Amino acid sequence: MNEFEKSVQSKRNDAVDSGVGFIASFGFFALIFIIATAVKLIGS
Repeated sequence: MNEFEKSVQSKRNDAVDSGVGFIASFGFFALIFIIATAVKLIGS
C-alpha cells in the first residue's frame, strides 16, 4: 500500500470541497459583475 494512502490528511468528502470551491468562485465573479453594473449605471 502507498504510504500516502496510510496517512490521509483529510477524510472529508471531495464533493463538498468542490461544491464550496464552485460557490466561492461563482460568488467572486458575481460580485465583479455587480460592481461593474453599478459603475455603468452611475456613469451613465
